[in-house]
Amino acid sequence: MNLVPLLTLLCDGSSQSGEALGRRLGISRAAVWKQIHQLKELGVGIHAVTGKGYCIPGGLQLLDRQKIINGLDAGVSDLISGIDVHFTVGSTNTEAMSKAGEGYESYLVMTEHQSLGRGRRGRSWVSPFGHNLYLSMLWSFQGGIAALEGLSLVCALAVKRALVRQQYHDVGVKWPNDVLFERQKLAGILLEVSGDVSGPCKVVIGVGLNVDMPLLAGRGIDQPFSDLKAMRSEAVDRNRLAAVLVSELVAVIKLFQEDGFGPFQDDWLQADVYLGQAVEIQSGQNVLPGVCAGVDEVGRLLLETADGVQRIAGGEVMPSLRPVTKQ
Repeated sequence: MNLVPLLTLLCDGSSQSGEALGRRLGISRAAVWKQIHQLKELGVGIHAVTGKGYCIPGGLQLLDRQKIINGLDAGVSDLISGIDVHFTVGSTNTEAMSKAGEGYESYLVMTEHQSLGRGRRGRSWVSPFGHNLYLSMLWSFQGGIAALEGLSLVCALAVKRALVRQQYHDVGVKWPNDVLFERQKLAGILLEVSGDVSGPCKVVIGVGLNVDMPLLAGRGIDQPFSDLKAMRSEAVDRNRLAAVLVSELVAVIKLFQEDGFGPFQDDWLQADVYLGQAVEIQSGQNVLPGVCAGVDEVGRLLLETADGVQRIAGGEVMPSLRPVTKQ
């Protein structure tokens, strides 16, 4: 069932009766009600107002493929083989990886909603319709999987740079790939790799950025989180934000391909919210305490421990960093 026509009629925020909507769409009131119910299941905040009909309070801006393309920095669209903007998918990472199987060297997949959004360490990524940004970039690398160390950190910095361009400041990063506001998760990165350990490989870079997380959807998130609305209470042009984010992502990927993580090391150290603080690294069932001493030239975490400084790579059983809770 195509829900786009109905949603488009409701996006301006005005109240419209089921009968009026049915006339405009050429369907029955019962069919309108059924579609309204399906949109609510996707997380669209449609209210039924007695005597007035249905509305989306405040309206809703839908992603527009052409607006996003028009907003990209010069030359960026030439580097991306294809761009898809979906209504709903299971996972943008899965969709992008399927493009790798079709032979594409690069591809961008965006969506309004994910039913099976994924985060690191097996977590789900809560993805209500039309409120945030969910995108995955397929990119080809020639140096093998080992040469990708530090890429997740670089992509987190791309998110930070995009937000700064949009006048969202006070954004920090947490090793290996989280973007934070007031130490709460604002965005996350998920990398998935296919190909040769030492030769050509393809990487899908998934980015989830919380723009305006609905209260009800937020209850399904199992860690402290934030969104752009908490940083600045005003409407966000998601199409403009998406264009800037994709532009920054392509820019850092290109530089990373040429020079590795080195050019980004200082930027990471300046943005690292846990630098110099007591932390724990959880890797599988093991927990290693220490002090965060930054990252090295390839993006490995430097952890000061009782046994000296240890270097921890992001691929080692998907380790995660967390602050030490004071007793």
